[in-house]
Amino acid sequence: MRKAKDLVPREADRLGTVQGHRDGFGFVIPDDGGEDIFLSEREMSRVMHGDRVNVRVLGTDRRGRPEGQIVDVVLHANKVVIGRLLNENGVLIVAPEDKRIGHDILIPPKGQGNAKLGQVVSVEIIDYPDSYRQAVGRVVEVLGEIDDPGMEIEIAVRKYGVPHEFSAAVKKEADALPDSVQQSDLEGRVDLRDVPLVTIDGADARDFDDAVYCEPVMYGKSKAWRLIVAIADVSHYVKPGHPLDDEGLLRATSVYFPRRVIPMLPEKISNGLCSLNPGVDRLCMVCKGPEATRFAQFRPLLTNLYSLYKILLEARHKRGAIEFETTETQIISNELGKILRIEPRLRNDAHRLIEECMLTANVCAADFIEQNKHLSLYRVHGEPSEEKLVTLRQVLRTSGLSLGGGEKPKPKDFAKLMREIKDRPDATMLQSVVLRAMQQAMYQPDNEGHFGLAYPAYSHFTSPIRRYPDLLTHRVIKAILAKKPYAPVLPPKVPLNLTLPRKGKGRENAVNAKKSHQDTKDASAKGTRLPKGANAALPIWGQLGVHCSSNERRADEASRDVEAWLKCYYMRDHLGQEYAGTVTGVASIEFSLVKSVGLEPGGTTNRRQIILASDTGRPNKKAAPKKGRTSSKEPQKHAGVNVNAAKSAGNLGANQSKNKAGRTASKVAKSGKPNRPTGKPAGTKPPVRTTKARRK
Repeated sequence: MRKAKDLVPREADRLGTVQGHRDGFGFVIPDDGGEDIFLSEREMSRVMHGDRVNVRVLGTDRRGRPEGQIVDVVLHANKVVIGRLLNENGVLIVAPEDKRIGHDILIPPKGQGNAKLGQVVSVEIIDYPDSYRQAVGRVVEVLGEIDDPGMEIEIAVRKYGVPHEFSAAVKKEADALPDSVQQSDLEGRVDLRDVPLVTIDGADARDFDDAVYCEPVMYGKSKAWRLIVAIADVSHYVKPGHPLDDEGLLRATSVYFPRRVIPMLPEKISNGLCSLNPGVDRLCMVCKGPEATRFAQFRPLLTNLYSLYKILLEARHKRGAIEFETTETQIISNELGKILRIEPRLRNDAHRLIEECMLTANVCAADFIEQNKHLSLYRVHGEPSEEKLVTLRQVLRTSGLSLGGGEKPKPKDFAKLMREIKDRPDATMLQSVVLRAMQQAMYQPDNEGHFGLAYPAYSHFTSPIRRYPDLLTHRVIKAILAKKPYAPVLPPKVPLNLTLPRKGKGRENAVNAKKSHQDTKDASAKGTRLPKGANAALPIWGQLGVHCSSNERRADEASRDVEAWLKCYYMRDHLGQEYAGTVTGVASIEFSLVKSVGLEPGGTTNRRQIILASDTGRPNKKAAPKKGRTSSKEPQKHAGVNVNAAKSAGNLGANQSKNKAGRTASKVAKSGKPNRPTGKPAGTKPPVRTTKARRK
């Protein structure tokens, strides 16, 4: 295999990254930002998900997509693969947990180590696949049995490459930090210890990175409110160029799972020095405001906060911020990790109050940075694309609804639409369709506003314990106050995640970031003097924005994977039970059902006559007599689960499902352990799994 730096692509070839699909085919995402190139199953047999390749476009497939042929592999992405050790016809293999990897890994007799059949293992790839041979590997780590508590998290962090262990250097630096605030730390700070700041968090919260205070003031002759938002000053302890900062950049975000958190920074910081626990001194960054007078009672403070909350809520409605009434679920487990129940995560006025305070602080930070014309990362949410608006309006038309605003609808037009949808029986499905029309929010140095929140400028400032962009925002604000510009430096040993999204503005940002990153490496290798000042800083900020956005998406995917796995494990004990709920989406062989009490099983129906119009969530063709119509109220009998495929199978009505998913589920229930997702030889297609709508 040639190294990337030695590669000289042919003129007709294009360099890109392979993105596998669970059904065997794949795509190459070109570095130049052009259209994705389709790879057949035959071509995918030569590569693995994530590989860097040169590809040659041969023509188009039957759908009109560019179709390519792999010229060569520039860089193999998968050094280690996680999966289950199985015996197929006397041959040891590891079936990858990541279904985007369509290759079973052959394990020679001496490569099994101490692993037992059925166990989850990590495999080091010895020989990579090509047109004539399968991948070969050896077991390097035994994680345990598939049913072990927490196994779903161990799989997810390895599947998505989430860093989950701190290096010795990071631990050493964290351990050297003091256990409490030192007197020397107070120099140059305003003492607000007389202000009765409060934190409002759930009972299961472990890190408290924000506290608030509110009091009435006179603004001219009018009554107004002064809000103080105090955020833990993580940047005081995490310094650029130190191991703690390198690790924070590498992770870019904390990853939240049921029962476990993979923190961005060690707990000495996140749960200790920078957690605003009651009764202890802490260093904070505070939104600008004069000193406040201490309240004698706690209750008036909450009353003031609630009065301010109602004003902020009214301001939200006036500016036209879009509100999605989605319900998240939470998994309740006992001390041993057994799931007791799955219930909706309810939001009350206390949650909304804190949310509005945090939004206000984030806007304050963004405005301060913009007014001082300093480079930073903004949290940008772009307006919907023309293509998605066309699709959305087609769906709305079939439901008797319309979106105002013409070719360029404003946030207030969407806010009006959401109010019209709110009380409809098909509200869940319609909200999902509107949500899919939105772009993903991302980090970038160019301020383009936040469409969903209807803010002209918005940044992330309030969670530096768990988000690296917030830590960067703190450094910028400190630099402005000190009148010393801050220019981030990329540590050479920290690999950036510059993954290209499939579509949207994020793809353009990633293309530019990849190019500037490669230009910097090339210039450094040639000994060329690099530009200084703003000309050098802007590309670095762009790369940081793409890296943080990519790692945020990675964390979301890992969390969703674990939640889907756990929900299926829970449903495994409820085979045959009926649930009343609403059918929210239909596909060619499956539908999604949301149970009214919060449980979210998906379900399959063996009626292939039900066919979807693209991205609409509604059938465009009549189904069999017994069918699930979108948003209809139907009883569903839970037929089975396929845990590894993260799918929960069901059947409309009271008849037990006779499809393959049901048979697989019966085996699962009897054995207590899930079967391999496909149960078929390599190269065959795994089962389709129910997927959720993309979240903003």
